[in-house]
Amino acid sequence: MRDLVLKLIELKKTIATMESCTGGGVCNAITNIEGASEILKYSAVTYSNEYKIKMGVSSEVINKYSVYSEETACEMSKCISRFANSDFGVGITGKLNRVDENNPFGEDNVVFISVYEKATNKFYNTKVIASLDDREKNKKLVIDSCVRLIMSIIE
Repeated sequence: MRDLVLKLIELKKTIATMESCTGGGVCNAITNIEGASEILKYSAVTYSNEYKIKMGVSSEVINKYSVYSEETACEMSKCISRFANSDFGVGITGKLNRVDENNPFGEDNVVFISVYEKATNKFYNTKVIASLDDREKNKKLVIDSCVRLIMSIIE
């Protein structure tokens, strides 16, 4: 994460996150690095569909593809970038070792990460299989995958 924060500072680029299953883990990891205030514009933890929608995620996308989908992650990344007027937006949604009775659709133990780049209006996506037995380890796996994805975009 240190390399990511320093690279964003060097590039004078900003980032915002809308996270669900990681519970703000990406944002937390960013803020653990000195200088994070120069690049982090805003972060939202949107555990419920209601608050994803309040932050701008299309209810039609959630209903059509499920809240646990690449399409919803893309909506999250673009909406948070627009909301915060940041260069990059990160959207993360998925299931970590549990069935969600309120959202029965979508693959179990799969997390979708989307990074939206405002300058190019482009999405970069990846999917993480979160099959470790420990929730905290799965969150770290997702956060590390997110960092690698962003680094591949900005390098």
